[in-house]
Parts: sequence; C-alpha cells; structure tokens
Amino acid sequence: MALSGENLIFTDITSSGLIRRFVNKSNLQYYLRSVWEGADSVWKEPPLEEHISNVMLRGHAVREDEFGRWNLNDIWVLAKAANSRLPKEWTKKPPSKRLAAELQKKVTNRRLKENTSNIPVLYAKRGRGNEGTYAHPVLAAAYAGYLSPKLEIETREVWLRFRAGDATLADEILQKASPEANEWAAKRAIGRAVRNLYTGELDKRGVRKHEHFAACTNETYKGLFDKTASQLKTERNVVGSLRDSMSLKEIAFLAASEALSIERMEDENSLGFGECRTATAKASSSLRRAIETDRKTRQSRIG
Repeated sequence: MALSGENLIFTDITSSGLIRRFVNKSNLQYYLRSVWEGADSVWKEPPLEEHISNVMLRGHAVREDEFGRWNLNDIWVLAKAANSRLPKEWTKKPPSKRLAAELQKKVTNRRLKENTSNIPVLYAKRGRGNEGTYAHPVLAAAYAGYLSPKLEIETREVWLRFRAGDATLADEILQKASPEANEWAAKRAIGRAVRNLYTGELDKRGVRKHEHFAACTNETYKGLFDKTASQLKTERNVVGSLRDSMSLKEIAFLAASEALSIERMEDENSLGFGECRTATAKASSSLRRAIETDRKTRQSRIG
C-alpha cells in the first residue's frame, strides 16, 4: 500500500487472480472488510463507480466490478432465462449457498496466507444502471450452468482466456466497444507499455528507491507540463491515476518523452539516480521545445 496525499493506492490480487489497483478512498472500508457475513446472506455494499467491462459472452458485455466479480444479471439477460431463474433466486438455493461458502473459505484462507484483505465472493448491489448480483467467476460459471450447460462451458472458456491474458480476447471486446472505450484502452495500453520500459530501464541503471522513481517521473511531468504529478492531480481534481485522466494526446507526449529518456540513458550510459534524473529532464525539455516550435510555425488557413 502507498499513501499519496489524500489517496490510498493498493496493488493487490483479486479473488479471480487478476492484478488490480485500488485508489478510491471512499471504498476503503469495504475493501478492508475481512469478515464474511455468512453464506446464508449476500453482502450489501454501496455502488462502485462504473468502468469498462472486461468480459464478453455471446457478443454481450458482462459487467465486472473492481475485484473481478461478474454481474450475474447480465448472464441471465443474455441467456434469455425465465424470471424464476434470476440470480436472486439462484443464490437462495442450498447448493448455491454451499458452493459460495466453500469458495469463500478458500479465498479467505489464501488471502490470509498472502496477508491481503479479504473480499466477498458474492454480493448484491443497488444503484442506477449498475445494480445486480456480482459473483466470483467460479460462481458465475456455476450460475451459467444452472441456466444452460452450454453457457457454462462458454463462461469457463472466457474466464480461462481472461486469466491467461489472452490479448485476442481484449481485441474482440474492443471491436464491439464504443469509440470512447477504445480511446480509454489505447491510453492505458500506450502509457503502460512505455512506462514499463522506462521504469525497467531505471531499475537496470541502479534506481531502486520509490522516491527516486517518483522524482525521475516528475522530471517528465515538469518538462512537459511545468508541474509535478501531485500538482497536476490537485489542479485537475484527480482522485486515483493521473494518467487515466489525461487525454490521448497528453499520454502520447508522455510516452514519447519516456522513450526519449530511455534512448538518452542508453546513449550516455547513465548510472544511478542523479544521472538518470538528468537524462529524463533533458529528454522532456527537448520534446517540449520541439512541440512548441511546431506549434509556432503552424499557419491558420484564411477564408
């Protein structure tokens, strides 16, 4: 866990084995809650912020919460099942309760060994446009099987591909997603790819401390935007990831600057925090000058 101003940042592993980052302080009390209220009840929690679904079944998006749990109501809709087979009815059945209880024990024991906070494998949500029953993918597959054996097989296949990081699954989802969703995914992918290369280069050159990584990163922000990451978050009223709030153009500039920083560190054989920080500052300043020069030479069409 890291503390940044008023924001708490977690890097954790979800019950479905997916790496996630939690930054919303308003959800902290629910994230840290470690006592499951029993398999005979479904935990009620406030609505979480909507985000882009990572799951697609039979051409339909299945909403997923920040802990990797799937919306069973979406599965019910795509299965075109009767009202008597709604998730709220399925969760009342003894076999469903026993399965949820056993899965909760497994998840709880594993997270205790990992010294990470426990989360429920099943809960009901109430809220505009995002309500329903959310469940661990194992339970989602079981519910799909309750609706249709074929749907259970399809659900398990999608989950296995998802856990394996199958890039083609993401591409299939984005082909059917909105332009806004594609832009969001592009920003994440571009920023993550170059960011990982940049931090890997810093590590290879002897930059080890967290505060040194942050200082090098701030050289990029200062060179391009005249402000540190913290100052930009305050100015833009950002809670969570600063880069997620940026435009695609800004992400492209950041990625280009970090790529140039890597080249400069390689060419100059920069070693240690001081030299890597200087190389980063020079690269971002050079890119800033190039951007400003290009903007100054542009001419507006008359008429």
